[in-house]
Amino acid sequence: MVSSRSQQVRVGVVQAAPVFLDREATTARTCELIEEAGAAGVSILGFPEGFIPTHPDWYHYVPASSAASFDFARRLFLNAVEIPSPTTDLLCKAAAASRVSVVVGICERTPEPDSTLYNSQLFIASDGTILGRHRKIMPTLGERVVHARGGGDGLRVFATPTARVGGLICGENSNPLAIMALAADRPEVHVASWPSPVSKDEGGMSDLISVASRAIAYQMGAFVLSSQAVVNEAIAHELAQSDGDFAFLIGQAGRGSSMIVGPDRTVLVGPPDGPWEGILSADVDLEACVVARHIHDFAGHYNRPDIFRLEVDRRGGQLVETLDEDPPSSLAPNASPDRAPAPPEVAGNGRAAHSRTDQAVR
Repeated sequence: MVSSRSQQVRVGVVQAAPVFLDREATTARTCELIEEAGAAGVSILGFPEGFIPTHPDWYHYVPASSAASFDFARRLFLNAVEIPSPTTDLLCKAAAASRVSVVVGICERTPEPDSTLYNSQLFIASDGTILGRHRKIMPTLGERVVHARGGGDGLRVFATPTARVGGLICGENSNPLAIMALAADRPEVHVASWPSPVSKDEGGMSDLISVASRAIAYQMGAFVLSSQAVVNEAIAHELAQSDGDFAFLIGQAGRGSSMIVGPDRTVLVGPPDGPWEGILSADVDLEACVVARHIHDFAGHYNRPDIFRLEVDRRGGQLVETLDEDPPSSLAPNASPDRAPAPPEVAGNGRAAHSRTDQAVR
């Protein structure tokens, strides 16, 4: 269940506010936090949802079809992050210099002419290599106005030099099928990324993060790094549309529910008491995953693949796929001219993009 690598690891989560809709400034802040984590001996560091350049929190405060909404969306698009890009180059350089494996929440923009936005987690190894990215499979509430739906290609665990690391974004951490898809890939560390608590209607976000983080640690038999963004005064001024809005947001400033949870569902550190920004860290023993899964391995011996089966399509869909026109005689025996060729392997994991065997999860 775990490798022969050193099992003692220091992990960390960031609780901080981005520089609102400013990619360069937030990237600089992210690199500073990575450097700070490295200096503190942290090997794996998780960041909040959409940290660079920010999460689209304005939809809690302005109508989706308003001029203010369109202007926020324009700024988000212009400050979104392409992979690869000068922004990711800076992040990779910081990770390599600090020897920290990083999971950063970004608003991802695909290159021109596509230029589609996704709510993504970017996985970077401690040598500065981009391991891959996970795109949120279903945007939530206002996110649906600006973010496209992600594919199954990012529902996987990445092998860093320190541990096997996976991640999910906000509500995905309560999705039992998404959790099972990752659990079957044997994570040792799971990064749960969350937005700041700006909604006046949802309520109980702190309790939600605690319940989801402890549950997913128990279900996966892994350490969970829950990282939540926070609001500051500058963000409150940007979002507030009334004095009441501003009073509420200022009351939330600096408040978050970031935490680190062990595979036995014990909260190891966090959430901070009162307004706070910084890095929470904990020294963990990855062999604790063995003990947890010895009791309940929901993706292994404690399940029934003869009864339950989950199929995960990791090919990553495309709206338009162009196939070369070959004469029928060139088709291989039993080939169908209207069937797309088998999908290639996804870089960075060495596994077939889609397969079907007799295990509980595919």
